[in-house]
Amino acid sequence: MFKLLKSDSGVTLVELVIALLITAILSIAMFRIYVNQHQAWIIQDSVIEMQQNARAAVSELTRQLRMAGYAVPNSLDPLIARDGNPDSITVFYRTNTCEATLELDMLGLTNDLCCNGHDVSCFETGQKAYIYDPVLESGEFFIVSHVDSSLDQIQHTGSTLTKVYLKGSVVMAINEVTFFIDATDILHPRLMLAMGDGVPHIYAEDIVNLDISYIMKNGMTVSEPYAANEVRQIGLSVTARTPNPNVEISGDPYCYETYRSQVYLRNLGG
Repeated sequence: MFKLLKSDSGVTLVELVIALLITAILSIAMFRIYVNQHQAWIIQDSVIEMQQNARAAVSELTRQLRMAGYAVPNSLDPLIARDGNPDSITVFYRTNTCEATLELDMLGLTNDLCCNGHDVSCFETGQKAYIYDPVLESGEFFIVSHVDSSLDQIQHTGSTLTKVYLKGSVVMAINEVTFFIDATDILHPRLMLAMGDGVPHIYAEDIVNLDISYIMKNGMTVSEPYAANEVRQIGLSVTARTPNPNVEISGDPYCYETYRSQVYLRNLGG
């Protein structure tokens, strides 16, 4: 019994230090693996988000631009191009039959628009509408201040017209869609979409550039068209970047990807 007790041995201090050192090395290695995997996941997630934003932006731009000029009167340009860095664009088109014809001549620039016998209930107060003179092929936008469905009248108080419109002129609802880049927040530039004179809203995050080119009827490619009705194709280039920087990359810590699309304007002639 005495010999057994005497032969029992514990862990020496050196052995304990070695064990702790090995444990620490393994823990650091495992933690490093976890950090690397987590960082890779963050980068992958950022790239996926960037790609989704860019694809959504190109898809919506393509859809809206393809509608340019649909059913709009000859007096209205189908699009307004602004060549900048980045570019912006506004398109006009109709998607409904909301319109009313004047049955009485205007007697003054501020007179109500009398559309006797026509349904004006599709117009709304505060709406931006367009009035068109089919004889002179001229027109302009104005803001509807009040709609009197009982009298079939549209008022435009505070939005004086530039000319007196006569019987036969047509008031119509026209979609006005504008795309531009808002770089106010330099860390997260955004593709903005504005409907008419409404407040612009964010359509896609982290879009750093919108580059638009125009192929004219004569085949020439320009950065800003000399005549909107002569545009036949629009070349889109949308550049997105990752929402979060990669601190392990020296220089520019963001990843970028550019998506392109060619849009045929089917409503602007052959």
